[in-house]
Amino acid sequence: MLFAIDVGNTNITMGLFDGKKLEKTFRMTTGISRTSDEFGVFLGELLRMRNLPLDVIDEVIIASVVPNVMHSLTNGIRKYFKLDPLIVEPGVKTGINIAIPNPRQLGADRIVDAVAAYHMYGGPVLVIDFGTATTYDLVNGDGSFIAGVTSPGIRLGANALWSGTAKLPEIEIKVPDTILCKDTISSMQAGVCLGYIGQTEYIVMQAGLFLGTVGQSQYIIDKIKEESGLKDIKVVATGGLGKMIYENTDCIDTYDPDLTLYGLRIIMDKQKQA
Repeated sequence: MLFAIDVGNTNITMGLFDGKKLEKTFRMTTGISRTSDEFGVFLGELLRMRNLPLDVIDEVIIASVVPNVMHSLTNGIRKYFKLDPLIVEPGVKTGINIAIPNPRQLGADRIVDAVAAYHMYGGPVLVIDFGTATTYDLVNGDGSFIAGVTSPGIRLGANALWSGTAKLPEIEIKVPDTILCKDTISSMQAGVCLGYIGQTEYIVMQAGLFLGTVGQSQYIIDKIKEESGLKDIKVVATGGLGKMIYENTDCIDTYDPDLTLYGLRIIMDKQKQA
C-alpha cells in the first residue's frame, strides 16, 4: 500500500492507498516539534488503531511546505517503516509542465494539486486551495502550469482581526445565518466568511486569476482569459475551508477534500512509468 503524506503549514494530512483507491485518511498537527522516534511511533500507532501493521506499507511519498519538519519525518519513516520516502521536489516526474520562469519557487503542494486537478478533471483547470494561504493555480489544456497566485487564507485574516484588536474575540469560522448581524460574534463571522466568499466569486468571474489580496482588497488581472486564449476553465477547490466556500458560491465547479492525496498517488504512479 502507498502512504501519501501532505505536510502543510497547519496540518499533516495522510492517506493510505490500496492501488488507486484511498482507503484511510489521517491528520495530525504540524506545529508541534517532534523527533524522528515520535513521528515513527505516532504514525505506527495511527495504523495499528486501524488494525494495519507497519509492513502493510510498501511505498511512501511526501509533499511538504515546511522544511523544518522533513528531517525528523523522513528519518522516522526510514527507521520505523524501513522505507525511503519519495519527496516531491524538482526533478521528480509529475506529468505536467511547470511553464513559469522559476519552477523551483513553486511549492510542492501547489504542484501536487495541479497534477491531481489536471489528471482528474482535465484542462484548462483552475485549482483553488483554501489552506493557511489561499492559492489559485491555472493549468492549461496541454497540462502546463502557466500561472499562480497566493493570497492570505481566511483563517489568517480572522486571526489578524482578533489579534490586532483589543476587544474583538476569537471566533469560530462559519457562515452566519444572516448578514444583518445583531452581535459582535456574528458580525465578525459575516465579515470574514461572506467577505471571503464574495472575494472568491469576483476573482473567478473576472479571469480565474488575480495578483493578490490585502485583507478584503483585491487586484484583478484584466483580460487573462483573453490573453491566454483559455475557455471553459473548470474550477476545482480543495483545502480545509474550501467546503464552506464551495457551499456558498456558484463559481466553484467541484470541491475535492482529498485532491492533494490523489495528486501524490498520481505522481508516485508516474515514477513507475519512467
